[in-house]
Amino acid sequence: MKFNPNVLDCAAAPIAEAWTWVTDPSSAKLIDMCQAVPAHLPPQSLRDYLGDAIKAGEGATYTDIRGIAPLREALAANISERYQGSVHAEDILITAGCNQAFCSVVDTLCQAGDEIIVPLPCYFNHQMWLSTRAVTPRYVSFNAETAMPDANEARALINERSRAILLVTPNNPSGAIYSSACIEQFFDLAREHGLALIIDETYRDFIDIEQLPHSLFAHPGWRDTLVHLYSFSKVFSLTGFRTGAVAASQPLLEQLKKIQDCTAICAPHAGQLAAVYGLKHLHQWKLDKADELARRAIAIRQAFDHPQLKYRLVSAGAYFAYIEHPFDAPSRDVVKRLIEDHEIVCLPGSYFGQGQEKFIRFAFANVHEKHFDDVIDRLIASQQT
Repeated sequence: MKFNPNVLDCAAAPIAEAWTWVTDPSSAKLIDMCQAVPAHLPPQSLRDYLGDAIKAGEGATYTDIRGIAPLREALAANISERYQGSVHAEDILITAGCNQAFCSVVDTLCQAGDEIIVPLPCYFNHQMWLSTRAVTPRYVSFNAETAMPDANEARALINERSRAILLVTPNNPSGAIYSSACIEQFFDLAREHGLALIIDETYRDFIDIEQLPHSLFAHPGWRDTLVHLYSFSKVFSLTGFRTGAVAASQPLLEQLKKIQDCTAICAPHAGQLAAVYGLKHLHQWKLDKADELARRAIAIRQAFDHPQLKYRLVSAGAYFAYIEHPFDAPSRDVVKRLIEDHEIVCLPGSYFGQGQEKFIRFAFANVHEKHFDDVIDRLIASQQT
């Protein structure tokens, strides 16, 4: 049989490939900084609620394509409060995780040959999906000093094939939190040219609750430009339940429903129930976990101040640290050596777009800060090989 050449040309799944370089997955010395996963289970109260609900027969049926009404209402209220804006339940569609939200939005906006403007470094699954759909990413270069994309550079990339601008903040892989001013500049640019501004805010719950991520939802015409993507996976430790969301205009969601019906039909019902519970009952638990990760980000920044360390921490936040390695070698070779010789499982910068060979990504959320000194010692040891 013959295969779709776009899929054949797409890079392999990065995390799965990185684990093929691990000699002994059961090694007690292994430090797994490869995949962004919560270090904890959902709270017992959520597990008890969901268990009782499933025993009672809930969660086994299809839902409305858009998702269950209580979840859309609760998320709309949550977004309105968090962003001091105006979002309604009809602005929400629940998806089978945030990855599916992105894929469905791209399929709704773009056809083969269209272009999306993508700041570097970029999330590998976004890049992979664009590749399989023959949608061309036009990259905004990475400033390793500020870790912020430049809207003026993006402006020069807009042409008749442009359909959207994509931002991921807090960023995966860099952990950088884009400033409100930066986001506003991209919103204005997208609105000026009639483009969608897709903002993946999977990790927005790990920003200081006192910090307003941006004020776009307060714009009266936000629905004409903004497409907000969200995930419940990290905030409530629901990675296996595959529950995400899109907040956007009615015309876009009406078209997106066609994609949803052909792929997921609806997001997993049990995951939607869990997400509703989380939004209604786990606010303080969420803040406590976010505080833990904020302390962990501070700890990893401090660890990288070691005077003998030649690796440079470029940025760190939410779940990630982006690191410049000191070698004149491809990032894959650097990471393979870290995995095989020093048992630190991480990802090479080459997975995150062009021009990223000098970097590697650590996902530190599932590694306790007490292990950071060991990580630094191993990195120092790797400098000698």
